[in-house]
Amino acid sequence: MVKKIKLGLLGGGTVGTGVIKVLQDNYHDIKEKIGCDIEVSKVLVRNVEKHRALSDMVTLTTNADDILEDKEIDIVVELLGGIHPALEYMLKAMNNGKHVVTANKDVVAQFGKDVFDAAEKNDVDFMFEASVGGGIPIITPLKQSLTANKITDLIGIVNGTTNYMLTKMAEQGMDYATALQRAQAKGYAEADPTADVEGLDAARKVAILSSIAFNTRISLDDVKVEGITKITPEDISYAKELGFAVKLLAVAKNTKDGIDVRVHPTFLPKSHPLASVRNVYNAVFIHGNAVGDTMFYGRGAGEKPTASAVLADIIDVARDMGKDRFGRIRCTCYEEKKLCPPDKVRSGYYIRLLVEDKPGVLGAIATAFGESKISLHSVIQKRKVADRSEIVAITHDVNNSQIEDIKIRLNNLDVVSEISNMIRVIMPQGD
Repeated sequence: MVKKIKLGLLGGGTVGTGVIKVLQDNYHDIKEKIGCDIEVSKVLVRNVEKHRALSDMVTLTTNADDILEDKEIDIVVELLGGIHPALEYMLKAMNNGKHVVTANKDVVAQFGKDVFDAAEKNDVDFMFEASVGGGIPIITPLKQSLTANKITDLIGIVNGTTNYMLTKMAEQGMDYATALQRAQAKGYAEADPTADVEGLDAARKVAILSSIAFNTRISLDDVKVEGITKITPEDISYAKELGFAVKLLAVAKNTKDGIDVRVHPTFLPKSHPLASVRNVYNAVFIHGNAVGDTMFYGRGAGEKPTASAVLADIIDVARDMGKDRFGRIRCTCYEEKKLCPPDKVRSGYYIRLLVEDKPGVLGAIATAFGESKISLHSVIQKRKVADRSEIVAITHDVNNSQIEDIKIRLNNLDVVSEISNMIRVIMPQGD
């Protein structure tokens, strides 16, 4: 039986500090659940003076090898973020026989195979619950609780920054720029918000989730990505009027034509469970052939929520160590499934047009949709912009080639001044 488990933290920032605090606050219960003592032995920081508050609790170092080469440290907890040098540190830790726990979505999404292969080679654990959804348990449920299912659909709100912004745009009438400024003022968005607002953060997370859900390797390059930068107050207003909420969704589907993985803004029916997920909260909605529909909901980031997920992985590794049993659940990508061809991907669309205000316009537009073989669910014309009229059409499900065709036809119509926006739509069930 292990007498004491020692942790080495790579990173003493928000999450690292959270891990130390939660371990201290809940130490008695955690010790009982593991069956032995556990402590943070050393923490890697860039500037010791900046983290002086931690020095009363742990040993601080600016040299990663003080942790990676320390034979007494059992588990290395990587909380640096980014790919380099985090990837190299994780691989070195494993090669030195240490288990690794991380919150690093970048490494898992882009170099998952490398770290899983290293864990297998060195017979150590590699755990990454905190890489998706902050404090929401989602990786472990997919690998364990739902493992008897064939997962067909996974839809998630997995970026708190964009969900906060879209919430403010919907509830307070903010435009995109104002919502972004508010998110930055609150600390929810970085000075450079590109990874969030362009959908790249969500894309990394859905690559991880879909790889686990569908038992096949999905890379970041396999994810089609569109962000929220083109969403306007007008789009939000029309969504409300038509019974929808606008959300940035990570969508993964296991279809007969292959794996379809994408991130994009979506008109989501207000009756859908994800439509009520507000502010910085995240949620993942999953359909399995045995369990049916299930949803995981909670805070997607933050000091203690993310620390909760990190410590859950640490506890799992520690329990294994006490039984001399490692590798709880290793890489589950044992299949090689093809990706769904773009032309097989189907979705409804919201299309907002600025058109000339004269007779015959609706007829010309309806004819164009008919020639593209697109069936319309609804068409409304309510607002004027200067001397033009605004028309909004909601289509039934169409494929990509039909959408590209209608773009060309509409742009070639003299009565159409511009296609103001096009956003995917999930229609209410039964429509």
